[in-house]
Amino acid sequence: MIRATTLALALTLAACATTQAPSTTGTPAPPAAKPQPPVPSPPPAPVVQPVVTEQARAEFARETAAKYSVDPAYIESVLSRAEIRDSIITAMSRPAEAKPWRDYRPIFITQARIDGGQAFLAQHRDALARVQGRYGVPPEIIVSIIGVETNYGTNTGKYPVVDALYTLAFAYPRTGDPAKVDRENSRQAFFRSELAQLFALGKETGLDITTLTGSYAGAMGWGQFMPSSYRDYAVDGNGDGKRDLFNSTDDVFASIANYFVKKGGWVRGGTVTVRANRAVDAQDVPDSLDPTFTLGDLAARGYRPLVDVPPNQTATLVSLDGASGPEYWLGFRNFYAITRYNISKHYAMAVYQLSEAIAGRAQETTPVAATEPGQPSA
Repeated sequence: MIRATTLALALTLAACATTQAPSTTGTPAPPAAKPQPPVPSPPPAPVVQPVVTEQARAEFARETAAKYSVDPAYIESVLSRAEIRDSIITAMSRPAEAKPWRDYRPIFITQARIDGGQAFLAQHRDALARVQGRYGVPPEIIVSIIGVETNYGTNTGKYPVVDALYTLAFAYPRTGDPAKVDRENSRQAFFRSELAQLFALGKETGLDITTLTGSYAGAMGWGQFMPSSYRDYAVDGNGDGKRDLFNSTDDVFASIANYFVKKGGWVRGGTVTVRANRAVDAQDVPDSLDPTFTLGDLAARGYRPLVDVPPNQTATLVSLDGASGPEYWLGFRNFYAITRYNISKHYAMAVYQLSEAIAGRAQETTPVAATEPGQPSA
């Protein structure tokens, strides 16, 4: 999703109990205590719904009208009917990307989703081949994005886009953690900008933004584009003069590919990611999605690809907590391009592995034994 995500912290209190050793004096043990009924949990605290003042809406309307030449009265009329939705705040507080890889992967890599992707690819093979010829993005990658985002167009989201962006622009969820204040402020500012750009999008495309539905984060259409991405990267794939990401698969395919190329720097024919071996004396590698290390750099730190890859590519280390143990991968420029769609290594790996399965190239995910110090991988 082009869409934006944030991590929520859950603080758990655990009580400790100690058990005394049985008496050795021969005194009979007291009878076991009768089990007590569980203490009922206190009722949840009532949700306090934030109140958005008329002054705040009016200020937003003035700013948006000045920036995008939209009638401020129209903006205020739309926002006056918008709702702050608790379900959106809850969903944003616990994104799936916060799950460990062993729990995240099964959400998307299922036989049903693989079968659906293969059927979808077969149905649209010619159109996807034309897009690949123009942009260099393989059909299975485009299909996988649509599969992960909307289950091949069958679930594009039911939240009113205006409500989703209004909620996150004016009532973004807060953890109360001082260390997260700057990021939470930044995320709220991002959604405030997206809400403003939704009005610009309506003006430019003629879409009635009050009727649009999408995800809890305000992403829309088969490929789940945020308003800014719709404006910047959506293209007319069938030559009808429109950019329709809700009904035109030609526009959807071309727009996803265009996004990868323009936003992510997709390399035609480039590697996405490969499994790596970790030497027993491997050094730490800075955690980054940006592929800034040469293969020589990574080898010197103890990480080598398990298959041959062009030596002139740069990569980053992708460490995952798999179901069977740690997994190590090298992520190249095209892996980074997928993370521009959703800034998460879990998301990018799910898209890649689903695409490989759709193309009939299932990936091995079992642990790889570490090599001895200084030894090349098998």
